[in-house]
Amino acid sequence: MYAAIRIRGNVNLNRDLVKTLESLMLTKVNQLVLIPEDKQNRKMLDTARAYITYGEASKEMLAKLIEKRGKVLGDKKVDAEVLKKAGFKNIEELADAVSSGKINLRETGVKPVFRLRPPRKGHARGGIKKDFTVGGALGYRGEAINQLIGKMI
Repeated sequence: MYAAIRIRGNVNLNRDLVKTLESLMLTKVNQLVLIPEDKQNRKMLDTARAYITYGEASKEMLAKLIEKRGKVLGDKKVDAEVLKKAGFKNIEELADAVSSGKINLRETGVKPVFRLRPPRKGHARGGIKKDFTVGGALGYRGEAINQLIGKMI
């Protein structure tokens, strides 16, 4: 399961990139979306890598994310009642099912888009215009996405 976060805004984007970001449901800065790992999604992530960062999210971070920032319809927090309706005992069990790809968040009633804060102490030293491999904040970052999510929750 990939976690993708929108880093940069909409200024001077071409139409194809706007459509790609809309397909990924990343319409605003500091939004996070959980995306299944497959060839088509990986290609869309690579296309939008100049405006997003992404990597593999851990089960523990997914549980923390759903607990702190998860919303259901009506902008209510995820609680025991929502979990019971979806057939889960706790948030960790839900996060495990989502990360393994057994269930989609929409099927449980949880919104697939998470609104996050800007990261504490800012992005990396290279800023939001450079790739992660060069010290910036953009592109693929693998397991390091968990640290960024922790800073933004």
